[in-house]
Amino acid sequence: MTRLAVRLSGRLCLGLVLACAAPAAADTIAIVGATIYQRSDQKLDNATLVIRDGKIAEIGAGVAVPAGAVRIDGRGKTVTAGLIEASTQLGLIEVDLEESANDGRFGTQPTEIHAAYRAVDAYDGRSVAIPVARTGGVTSAITGPTGGLVAGQTAWVSLADGATPLAPIRAPAAMEMALGRNAVAIGSRGHTVERLRELFDDVDNYRRNRANFERNAARRLIAQRLDLEALIPVLDGRELAVIRATAEVDIRAALAIAAERKLRIAIVGGTEAWRVAAELAAARVPVLLDPTDNLPGDLGALDVRDDNATVLARAGVAVGISTLGSASAARTIRQLAGIAVAQGLPWPRGLAAITEVPAQIFGGTERGTLDRGKVADVVVWSGDPLELTTRAETVIIGGVVQSLVTHQTKLLDRYKVLRP
Repeated sequence: MTRLAVRLSGRLCLGLVLACAAPAAADTIAIVGATIYQRSDQKLDNATLVIRDGKIAEIGAGVAVPAGAVRIDGRGKTVTAGLIEASTQLGLIEVDLEESANDGRFGTQPTEIHAAYRAVDAYDGRSVAIPVARTGGVTSAITGPTGGLVAGQTAWVSLADGATPLAPIRAPAAMEMALGRNAVAIGSRGHTVERLRELFDDVDNYRRNRANFERNAARRLIAQRLDLEALIPVLDGRELAVIRATAEVDIRAALAIAAERKLRIAIVGGTEAWRVAAELAAARVPVLLDPTDNLPGDLGALDVRDDNATVLARAGVAVGISTLGSASAARTIRQLAGIAVAQGLPWPRGLAAITEVPAQIFGGTERGTLDRGKVADVVVWSGDPLELTTRAETVIIGGVVQSLVTHQTKLLDRYKVLRP
C-alpha cells in the first residue's frame, strides 16, 4: 500500500490514507503525475489535478503545484471522477431482513401509491454501509424507496464523512414508479398500466380542480391529496420519473405513457430493454441496469442476455450501471461496469455508466467529470478502476480527503492479532 503524508485540517496524518480521520475542511490538494480521466473518453497522461475550495481548479500536463498544497503522488495511479450509484437504498436500509432497520420499502400492489414519501426525510447519513460504499470509490448516490405502483421521491446524497449529514445534492432527484412484476406480486401486469394511466388522469383532474376537491365536490380520486400534489411536477415534466420495468411489454407501456403525457422518464432494470433499444434511443430514454441480472426472474421476462448494456449503447441509449437497490453492495458498481465491458461495452462507456451518465440523467451538471469548476469528487485508484483487483487509495469528496475506515476494518484491526 502506498504511504502518503497528507495534511488534514492543519494536522499531519502519516501512513496509510485508510487510517486517516476525515478532515473538517477542504485543503488545496494537488494530485501529481497521474493518468487522469478528465472525462470517460478523455485521458490525460502524466497530468496534475489541483483542487481548491472544494472545486477542480486546474487539470492537465505541466500544471504547477500551488505553494502549500497537499501533494499526492499519482505516479502509476489512475484518477477518475467519483462514482455515482444511481439506484440504491443506501441510508434507508441498514439490515435487510430486519423490519425496524428498513425504511422506504413498500408492498407489491398497484394500490400502493406513496408519491409524497421523501427519501431525504428517512435518510440516515450514519449508516454503516456508507463508509463501505466510499471504499469502492462511490462518492454520491441516488437513494430512494421501492415497492408498489409509486414508491416515492428519491434523493441524490453526498457520501462525505461527517457528524452532521450534508444537505442533499438534489431532493427530490426523481419519482420512483414501477410497472409489471415490479409493482404487483399477484394478478395482471396490465392492471399496473391501467392504474398508472388512471393516476395521471386524476393528477391532471386534481391540478385543474383543486377548489372542488377541497370542498369535497369532486369525484373520488385514487390517491391522497399529498400524493397528488407530489406528482404534479412529474406530470408537468419538471421532475424525472424512474420506472422499474423488466419485460419488453412493460417498457413499451412506459414509453407510450411518457409520450402521451410528455413525461421525462428513465427505465430501471430493463432486463429485456435490448429488444426495445431503437425505441428507447429515439425517445432519448436512458436505462439503468445491472449487467449481472442475466437470468429470467419470472416467466414475464425470459429474453435476457449478457450483453444487454452493449446492445443498448450501440443503439445510442444512455446506459447507467447500478446495483438496483442493494445498500450493502453499492461499492461493487465498478465491478458491474467491468463485467459489462467484458461483455462488449466499450471501456469509456463502462466508466461513463457509473460517472457521467448518472450525473446527466439526474441533472447534476457539477459532478460526473473532472472539468474545471466542478465539485471535487475525485478518486485515486491503484490501477484500472474497472478491474476487480484495483482499490481506491484516496477518495476525495467536495475537496476533502475522506476516511476509508469502515466497521469491517475496525473489526479487522481489533481481531487480527490473537492474544493469549
